[in-house]
Amino acid sequence: MTLTRPPGVGAPPPATVEIPRIPMPAEPQSIEQTGLSMGLLTDLALKTLYLRGQMTLGEIAISLGLPVANVGDKIMDFLKTERLVEIRGGASLSAATYQFVITEKGAEKAQEALARSQYIGRAPVPLAVYVAAVQRQSIANVRVNQEDIVRAFAHLVIPRETLTQLGPAINSGRSIFLFGPPGNGKTTIAEVMIGLLRGEVVLPYAVEVDGQVIKVFDQVYHRPALDLAAQERIRFDHRWVISRRPIVMTGGELTLETLDLIWDETSKMYEAPFQMKANGGIFMVDDFGRQRVSPRDLLNRWIVPLEKRVDYLTLHTGKKIEIPFDMLIVFSTNLDPADLVDEAFLRRIRYKIGIGSPTVEQYEEILRRLCARKQIEYRAEALSQILAYYRKKKIELRSCHPRDVLDQIIDTARFLQRTPALEPDLVDMACESYFVSLNSDGVPAG
Repeated sequence: MTLTRPPGVGAPPPATVEIPRIPMPAEPQSIEQTGLSMGLLTDLALKTLYLRGQMTLGEIAISLGLPVANVGDKIMDFLKTERLVEIRGGASLSAATYQFVITEKGAEKAQEALARSQYIGRAPVPLAVYVAAVQRQSIANVRVNQEDIVRAFAHLVIPRETLTQLGPAINSGRSIFLFGPPGNGKTTIAEVMIGLLRGEVVLPYAVEVDGQVIKVFDQVYHRPALDLAAQERIRFDHRWVISRRPIVMTGGELTLETLDLIWDETSKMYEAPFQMKANGGIFMVDDFGRQRVSPRDLLNRWIVPLEKRVDYLTLHTGKKIEIPFDMLIVFSTNLDPADLVDEAFLRRIRYKIGIGSPTVEQYEEILRRLCARKQIEYRAEALSQILAYYRKKKIELRSCHPRDVLDQIIDTARFLQRTPALEPDLVDMACESYFVSLNSDGVPAG
């Protein structure tokens, strides 16, 4: 489906844009349809103009993500009537070209507005509208089949029984526990899952509740599906951004505080927590059990969201708000699940998938593929030479080892000004500097 937007002041030149096949929020045709108060909108426009100095009506409307007609012009008419702004001419008869500047009275009001909240940017959307949007584009709508799974994981060496478990787990849109020794690809598997979440979602730049603003859009985790110019050519509510399904990955930095609304006392606004930014996508907790918060405390915090698919956040005023908990949440750990959580918690984590160490045959296949990728001739005798180090050091096979050993060989060959190859001396030098065994105290044993 394509659409062309007629040219207008402040709009990009006409072009054909492919519209994602997702529910698109309609452009508001009045102040009432924004769901926001005139006070919040005029404060936002006034703060924007105060910091920019001089702007056209069209520029102000774009900055707020609102249409000029019946919304942007009404906001500026109100500010003009209150003598908070004034017009300094325009490039044509079009109202969109009118140049606005802030008055001395307006500057005072802008400073008061900034003292209440320093949020500047696209106008927020009401909480209820955000909740409805998350429900419309739920992660539960994503479906994968056997062919999708086989194709997505074709570049990895994974047992078929593991792939058979991953498919239903992804379709569940709920929770997955990946566990097993380090270095066998748990994080890589989770990253491949992300690629299976096809389609786009719309995310608000910010959400409004009780006159407070919660920033939601985050360039670290949200990947716009179209560039800004292309999005501007589509007629929809530009308080939203068209994005691929979110990916939020956390590790040791995860704390209970980051799972609630983060209030900034200086800016007087909120930052959405990780799980709110992950709605409609994947939330991965890597190295589960190594966070500063204990696994028990973390899962106690999520016991209701995991069961009911809703979460409760607390404003600094003490008021609680309900938001969807709509994501595929992946816990990845190197530790024994029995040492981390009890049976009640494991029951709430729907899919428990063990990612074990590779067999010798799987190890060889990984080494073969990596040699081909790095343009190094594979030699069977080199595999025997490498495996001897496992027996000598009394360590287990790991799926990441073939990659690391080959990288060591390449580094060593470059240092010696030789062509990287699986030659005995290069293999020995790489293995001696890479493999180490640990005694019972975790100290290298030589």
